[in-house]
Amino acid sequence: MSLHDELTAVQHCLDDLARTVGRLERSLAQLRTAEAGPQPPGGTDPADGAVTVTDVITITEAPYDATLWTDSDDEGLGVRGRHAP
Repeated sequence: MSLHDELTAVQHCLDDLARTVGRLERSLAQLRTAEAGPQPPGGTDPADGAVTVTDVITITEAPYDATLWTDSDDEGLGVRGRHAP
């Protein structure tokens, strides 16, 4: 490898390093300005009047009522009971 090729490779590596350092600095700045601590589920701070979700919703294991799906379309397949074109 010639000296010129090696200098070009070094310059590319330095450019990549400078871009990476710039990205890291921006990420660090965003982290510093970001709010500390996790957000409660369903909203922000309850003192601000935001609603938080604390109730657990249970989903039954009972099968669905088949009459609910009588006139429904199967996504991408068309209407139940008919053949695709």
